[in-house]
Amino acid sequence: MKNVDLSIMGNVLTITVDLSKEFGPSASGKTTIIASTEGNVTILGREERIGLNIYKKKS
Repeated sequence: MKNVDLSIMGNVLTITVDLSKEFGPSASGKTTIIASTEGNVTILGREERIGLNIYKKKS
């Protein structure tokens, strides 16, 4: 995962992302990647999965 922190308290999942970070252009080059789970990942100790991508238009 890039710039994604997952934490669980009881049945609540909290996702933390630093929006000031950038990881370069997307594959298409149209957007800049800020955070990604890089596909679907299992939430630690659970059966649920998450897939997350955060990006912005390239300036």
